[in-house]
Amino acid sequence: MSQPRLSRRATATGRLAALIAVVVLLGTTLSVPVRNWFGQRAQIAALETELVDLTASVAELQILKERWEDPAFIAAQARRRLHFVMPGEVGFVALGEQVEASIDSPVEVPDASWHALLWQSVQEIDRGPDAT
Repeated sequence: MSQPRLSRRATATGRLAALIAVVVLLGTTLSVPVRNWFGQRAQIAALETELVDLTASVAELQILKERWEDPAFIAAQARRRLHFVMPGEVGFVALGEQVEASIDSPVEVPDASWHALLWQSVQEIDRGPDAT
């Protein structure tokens, strides 16, 4: 008895199905490592950008540190910020309409009792941010 021969077409279809199965298996197996690789490359690029920014920041801070080591700079900052004067000089501060309030200037507290100030602050909070 002779065995029936498989046709060439059936053999080619079987081989094609096996090849597709192997490609799908390889794609599935490699998808996670490839995705991780791309994620790591993006993370490395972000860290390199951050490194460049931090290096520039360190350079600026080193320059500022060197400036603060200079006694002339310290004296100039004390004069400007704290209104210090050298012995024998007369210090003055010009006040007028062009003086702007800054973060460094002290806050003026109205002459009122503490409970009146507390009640006023509660009323301001109740009005909300749109009222100011």
